Amino acid sequence: MNKDEITQIEERIRKKLRSVSLDYNVMPAGRVRFSGDGVIKIDGLRNAKYGELLDVGGVAEAIVLGLYENEVDAIVLAEEDKVSSGMIVKATGRIVEVPVGKKLIGRTVNPLGAPIDGLGPIKGAKRRPVEAPAADIADRSKVDTPLQTGILAIDAMVPIGRGQRELIIGDRQTGKTSLAVDAIINQKGKDVICIYVAIGQKASNVASILHTLNEFGAMDYTIIVCSTAKDSAPLQYIAPYSGCAIAEEFMYSGKDVLIVYDDLSKHAVAYRAMSLLLKRPPGREAYPGDIFYLHSRLLERAAKLSGKIGGGSMTALPIVETMAGDISAYVPTNIISITDGQIYLESELFNAGVRPAVNVGLSVSRVGSSAQVTGMRKVSGKLRLDLSQYRELSVFAQFGTDLDANTLSRLEHGKRTTETLKQDVHETYPVENQIVLLYVAMKELLKDVPVKDVTKFNAEFLRYINNAYPDIIATIRDTGDINMETGLAVEDAVNEFSDIYYKK
Repeated sequence: MNKDEITQIEERIRKKLRSVSLDYNVMPAGRVRFSGDGVIKIDGLRNAKYGELLDVGGVAEAIVLGLYENEVDAIVLAEEDKVSSGMIVKATGRIVEVPVGKKLIGRTVNPLGAPIDGLGPIKGAKRRPVEAPAADIADRSKVDTPLQTGILAIDAMVPIGRGQRELIIGDRQTGKTSLAVDAIINQKGKDVICIYVAIGQKASNVASILHTLNEFGAMDYTIIVCSTAKDSAPLQYIAPYSGCAIAEEFMYSGKDVLIVYDDLSKHAVAYRAMSLLLKRPPGREAYPGDIFYLHSRLLERAAKLSGKIGGGSMTALPIVETMAGDISAYVPTNIISITDGQIYLESELFNAGVRPAVNVGLSVSRVGSSAQVTGMRKVSGKLRLDLSQYRELSVFAQFGTDLDANTLSRLEHGKRTTETLKQDVHETYPVENQIVLLYVAMKELLKDVPVKDVTKFNAEFLRYINNAYPDIIATIRDTGDINMETGLAVEDAVNEFSDIYYKK
């Protein structure tokens, strides 16, 4: 081989070397120093950010929840036994995201968006960060459109508007979840997407709710985000934020969304467990100092958006469980101060057979009558006052004091009004039927009906007026109002039906 050939070969080698490009993908990494109870402590990950998603040894993911000078603390979003000391941890530069969009409707997913209903994978769904800032005040509009729950006592006395945050609070076994599920069932045909977030619930309870929603055809517009009691505290912690991210996708697309958080008491307990494992200083009731921010940043994301950005809304119904009716405990008072009102379900009323067991005195909606149709506003104006006076008088009457005719009349009216407001579980009324029932009660057209027969009388009267006078019902439904002419027609219908009812 001569000198020229050697030169040509060298030149070709140099060209090859010059054409090689080395693409270095340098990522910050550290090593797990401690792992236990779903919490890991990491050495060497200096550039991690709060809330960032970490890759732990390629087998699990974790969220950064503590930044210190010499270590990073994180919670693991997987089974605890997957992670052990010595594993390499890499920062991803991302935060936790969940699949969102129409493909999730009718599905049951875990807090990471993975399906757990056995109906196959969710393909092609968009993804959205679980944590996001709430809408600016300038991007919000007034909450004035009613969200009908179908529950007479709620829609009449504690009305809920689209975009509102209304707390459902009470002791265990007082009907809190049933009330929220009924509100979801009543959205059928109203173009409202519903999301039920189960936080730390028994799997059997979630299965029962899923069965109920399927039975009433509500899963056609509902998504269930489920973290059961057997799931780790980190999964229970991110469950409501995942549900909120799914709801936000619909809200910013111009849709109306109803989201139920069941319940935030268990959410707070899961966060307290994580915080204590992370060695954060405990405060009142051993909760960490940022327990208020935990729920405020979640509930502030509920809003009614202005027409400029689509006009969608997210209505939040957080549920909180009290102990022995103590609504002045730490977590309940925090959430009461964040929300736009509360529905207080009282165990004494529930045990007395008043269901839904709404305590009129402690329940309030800060949106008020602006979230009611005109007809409902007319017939429910005195309802809260009448019931409050009846409850006071009924306590006074227990002492056996001689009562004047006026007091006896108010007691009898209160008894019949209370019976009118009773509703069986999963039995919801359209707003036009609610207006008719309240009109009949407020005009004292039931004074000749024995108290024990009021519930049955009302149910049969509704069937009668819907069949015999559909034009009356249609007028109330179309106008959302009950005028003098329609009211007189309802009174005539009551008199007609009374004759038929008592001739049976």
